[in-house]
Amino acid sequence: MKVISVNAGSSSLKFKLFQMPGETVLCEGIFERIGLEMGTSKFVVGDKKEKTELVLADHSIAVNKLLENLITKDVVKDLKEIVGVGHRVVHGGEKFFQSVVINDEVFKTIESCNDLAPLHNPANLIGIKSFTEKLPNALQVAVFDTAFHQTMEKEAYMYATPYEWYQKYGVRKYGFHGTSHRFVSERAASLLGKKPSEVNVIVAHLGNGASICAVKGGKSVETTMGLTPLAGLPMGTRSGDIDPAIVGFICEKENKDVAEVINMLNKKSGLLGVSGLSSDSRDIGNAILAGHERAKLANDLQIKAVADAIAKYAVYLGSVDAICFTAGIGENATKLRKNVGNRLSLLGIEIDLQRNDIRGKEKIISSDNSKITVMLIPTNEEVIIARDTFELI
Repeated sequence: MKVISVNAGSSSLKFKLFQMPGETVLCEGIFERIGLEMGTSKFVVGDKKEKTELVLADHSIAVNKLLENLITKDVVKDLKEIVGVGHRVVHGGEKFFQSVVINDEVFKTIESCNDLAPLHNPANLIGIKSFTEKLPNALQVAVFDTAFHQTMEKEAYMYATPYEWYQKYGVRKYGFHGTSHRFVSERAASLLGKKPSEVNVIVAHLGNGASICAVKGGKSVETTMGLTPLAGLPMGTRSGDIDPAIVGFICEKENKDVAEVINMLNKKSGLLGVSGLSSDSRDIGNAILAGHERAKLANDLQIKAVADAIAKYAVYLGSVDAICFTAGIGENATKLRKNVGNRLSLLGIEIDLQRNDIRGKEKIISSDNSKITVMLIPTNEEVIIARDTFELI
């Protein structure tokens, strides 16, 4: 049974085709720069990689090319072999606690959350529309970033704002990166030789977007992102948590409206805003080696925020079996993992420098004396999407 996992962004379309239930990856790839003058396509089948430039006027063109490649590259003989399409959907509000089959009602509910994720949900819906048209016989499934966090208690997800804001507009913490936190926490339990229900895990998903999640017995109980993905840790271009009065202060000082300031907090803050150089942690690392003080400050701000969140969540959980680093930075930034570990020495955490000297591979990186096991676990959101789609089929 063939199932395809899809992640549609505003100008991109990432995919991975699985043979289920064995979870064998048949092919994967990404279409980028959709809607621009010239786009790119990366298509991987086994050890064969192909990158091409082509005009991608919209997502529908990208979907057409993807499906055409599946036939011409002999990945499938007939498109009817694809029986399910799992779509990553960033925001499901309070409606969805788990993945669901997409129908008209589900589509409209996702659409109603566009205000909460204006950069993501509209693009997700475009992907759903395109695949529904091209693969009408396949079951279309929505897998929500927010669903995993719907197990948080009210004390964790409510803000101390007028309660009417929650009643009227759904103002509360939702959390994101749910498929990643779910995969990594389940994998951590497996590596410990236990069931997810038997362990407490803290997952640090650190990429250009970053969040930390406390998982108690397989369920999310706290996370750093909030109503939107802007909250929490300092990220590549996002500020993370700040004093909310800053928005009004800057509006007045620079004669800007709220939308302009929020845009700056989303796209011109974080590592980029503090360093003045780049949103890429690799560039920040190189600049630190060259003695760039603001690059070091940007890095220190992020490391402190990560360590602070982990410490806070350790207290909230009461006990911690594993701390897991994942995503682009978490999987590759050896110095960041070491520095975060050093800041958490009060918890009895000890990073083994030799074990930690690794990138992108699953491994325990704490010493034998560490009171909490620290792991590097590469995330795999696509396989979670494929599993949920297969189960619903």
